[in-house]
Amino acid sequence: MRFLRPCLLVLLLAAGAVRADELQEVQRLHAAGQTNEALERARKLVATAPKDAAMRFQIGVMLAESGRTAEARETFERLVQDYPELPEPYNNLAALKAAAGDYEGARSSLDQALRANPTLATAHENLGDVQVMLALRSYARALQLDPAAASVPGKLALLRQLLQSSPAR
Repeated sequence: MRFLRPCLLVLLLAAGAVRADELQEVQRLHAAGQTNEALERARKLVATAPKDAAMRFQIGVMLAESGRTAEARETFERLVQDYPELPEPYNNLAALKAAAGDYEGARSSLDQALRANPTLATAHENLGDVQVMLALRSYARALQLDPAAASVPGKLALLRQLLQSSPAR
């Protein structure tokens, strides 16, 4: 599943309070491996401008990329509550849910992302990934319930081959 980066214009427009140079500096610090400094700076900026969706989104991205998934998930959940019209937080929330094995929750978040923006290609790709995982689970369950099912092993093999041939992201 792919995360979206906070460089999207829609987030900048929705942020209102964010200044592009502040966001770029936080992103630069994070890219330079100074994530703690970037997070501290971003949180200070959000404390003075709590409606800054772009900076809040950046915080979620940094937390997710740092393996602090519970905090990242909470950040994206607050963003989707405050800005249900923005698809990007839904997409990133879905990626976190899928990574935790919550494919139904991920599908629901991606459906929300696509309602907000039906042309968001990353959300469509991520939805396809989630649907493959749901299909894999369904076929595995079908085979567990009926080990003699002749068509299921071939379908499972195709899905596993598809997953193995997918390029790493």
